[in-house]
Amino acid sequence: MGDIYIYMLVALAFLAIADLVVGVSNDAVNFLNSAIGSKAVSFKTIMIVASLGVAVGALTSSGMMEVARKGIFNPSEFMFDEIMIIFMAVMITDILLLDFFNTLGLPTSTTVSIVFELLGASVCIAILKIASPDSNQTILDLGNYINNEKAIEIILGILLSVVVAFSIGAIIQFVSRLLLSFNFSEKPKLFGAIFSGLATTSILYFILIKGIKNASFMSSDLKTLISDNNLALLGISFILLTLVSMALMQFFKLNIYKIIIVVGTFALAVAFAGNDLVNFIGVPIAAFNSYEAWSVSNILPSNFPMIALGEPVATEPVLLLIAGLVMVLTLWFSSKAKAVVKTSVDLSRQDSGEERFEPNSLSRGIVRMSITASDNLNAILPKSFKAQIEKQFQKPKLAVVIKPEDVPAFDLVRASVNLMVASVLISIATSMKLPLSTTYVTFMVAMGTSLADRAWGSESAVYRVAGVLNVVGGWFFTALSAFVAAAIMALILFYGKGYALTALLVLAVVLLIKNYLSHRKQAIVQKEENTLEKAESSSTQGVIIESAENIANVVKRGNKIYTSAINGLATHNLKLLKKNKKNIDKLSNEIESLRDNIFYFIKNLDEPSVTASNFYINILSHLQDLAQSLEYISNVSFKHVNNNHKKLKFTQIKELKEVDATLEVLFNDTKTAFNSHSFEEIGSVLNKKQEVFDLLTDKIQKQVERTRTEESSPKNTTLYFSVLLETKDLLKATMTLLEEYYNAHDGSVEPATISDPENDE
Repeated sequence: MGDIYIYMLVALAFLAIADLVVGVSNDAVNFLNSAIGSKAVSFKTIMIVASLGVAVGALTSSGMMEVARKGIFNPSEFMFDEIMIIFMAVMITDILLLDFFNTLGLPTSTTVSIVFELLGASVCIAILKIASPDSNQTILDLGNYINNEKAIEIILGILLSVVVAFSIGAIIQFVSRLLLSFNFSEKPKLFGAIFSGLATTSILYFILIKGIKNASFMSSDLKTLISDNNLALLGISFILLTLVSMALMQFFKLNIYKIIIVVGTFALAVAFAGNDLVNFIGVPIAAFNSYEAWSVSNILPSNFPMIALGEPVATEPVLLLIAGLVMVLTLWFSSKAKAVVKTSVDLSRQDSGEERFEPNSLSRGIVRMSITASDNLNAILPKSFKAQIEKQFQKPKLAVVIKPEDVPAFDLVRASVNLMVASVLISIATSMKLPLSTTYVTFMVAMGTSLADRAWGSESAVYRVAGVLNVVGGWFFTALSAFVAAAIMALILFYGKGYALTALLVLAVVLLIKNYLSHRKQAIVQKEENTLEKAESSSTQGVIIESAENIANVVKRGNKIYTSAINGLATHNLKLLKKNKKNIDKLSNEIESLRDNIFYFIKNLDEPSVTASNFYINILSHLQDLAQSLEYISNVSFKHVNNNHKKLKFTQIKELKEVDATLEVLFNDTKTAFNSHSFEEIGSVLNKKQEVFDLLTDKIQKQVERTRTEESSPKNTTLYFSVLLETKDLLKATMTLLEEYYNAHDGSVEPATISDPENDE
């Protein structure tokens, strides 16, 4: 009888480890984004500090395990066999759901997912119990099975945390900026020392005093001593930490804001692990406790009520330590974690640039309303007050930076506030044994500080708001899908028993492996494709040498896109044409990104070499023309096949293949010339220009004759002419590009580049 439950426990143990890996990949954004975005310290230092914080936090999370045991449902209303089904359904659903979001690179809430999975699975089993023939209950008795008071408290806490985190983050950042300004490094050292004292005191108070009282290794006497002397500890900590900060700045010349960020990263990692570990191992530990209680009872699983789960049980420190170790290893080796961190940093960065999310009607409406409200408020405020605020928010002029992407996403003050506010809010929730969504809190704090810091300017606001709406919408989608999916899993396990369990576990393993391989393949493809690089040179000859790789890249990918379009038409392969559309969209976006970089390129040019900008702008224009021709050919080919129009005739396919073969030779010669920087060889490619144009003209003339005598399909005729005419435009753009290079290149001139002040020192 017990074999099936031992099987379940083993499966839950493996699922717990997998869930830790998947969960940390998602939640690494919570404590890494501020330190990474500010570039305060090296990435390796950030990872070491965060790893230590996660390990400490894992050991202090014992009190949070109660949530999985009795926070959502009333365990005494369920029998042992039913409770095991609930826990299995929750873990399988959780790991698949989180992995799905990680693969998309979107941060979601592990707390929201676990809470609604527990709710969905327990509601499903409760309804099945009520609906059973020997039950005398009705659907109105469903409330007896759910811990309504605690469940509502948890859900409201999660929802309210959005508003609270955003508001407090915005207010504290606004006040901090008013006091310190963007020129905080030039302020008196006392300002930095007081700011450091406040930040580190609040962080350490809530981490060490509020958070650590839940740790299983803390003695009751020490807990009592801490809780009875809160105010004294706060005052002493503030004075001591302010003095220490002043000494570090005065005598050791240390940047106190970097120290705050290091301490804050550690604190937030502790808060994260302390609050969120229950999301990953709370359910398996509760299942193990359930098995321990049932195994000594000699009662049938279907007759053993799980009253034992209502009793407080301390989690073994060794289990917490093992979980912390798995989290630390995941932090170091998960590529998906880096993808999720990137989303959060991009949405909170100070400067405009390439935006990940497209604006929508709601984001535009919110921005318009905000602008109107801001204008109305400005009309009321005194001019002197507004002038003083503007002075504090005036950004210092940076030294010339070659690569805009090397500029920190935000400064040290904002990073410090992000870490301070988020860690305090999460620690307060942990001390109250509330499973707050750490992702909600850290993300919304970052968004609030971004808004207060005027990071959402007129050129980026609609994109940033759209991004926030996408992420928050993803959390609500998580809640709904977690509830429904866990309920379905519980239903399958209830009726399918061991067979269903095996099938679901196999499905979970297959999907995880598939997503891992897919993510790895995408990463390899992106690395191999060498996405287009932004120009850094300050002379025409420098730009020629530097952008040669870009041209070779575009020509190689363009050749592949054109060939795929022709092959897709020849075989009526809709899947190939659909994939081709994605490839040309990606290429077009990369070229558009280069055009967006023109502003920074021109800004960084030395005065005597401004002529390089004309060459660079012309090159980008020709690349865009080339991409537009490829995009048109790809789109009309896809549309023709997608609408199930007649296939092209054999003669037409043969002629298109002939054109494709000729272009392939031309593109390959071009790619070779640019890869080897043999720009003189471009002349031999240009000599073939008339030959290829004559070939295209000949094919067009033959189709004209066929149309007059034998062609019966208007759609085929239109498609064929469209492809050939657009191929002519493609050839023109390519040849114009080559002529630009051929005429501008001078091998006797040494390429000049912009000097990097940091490297010159």
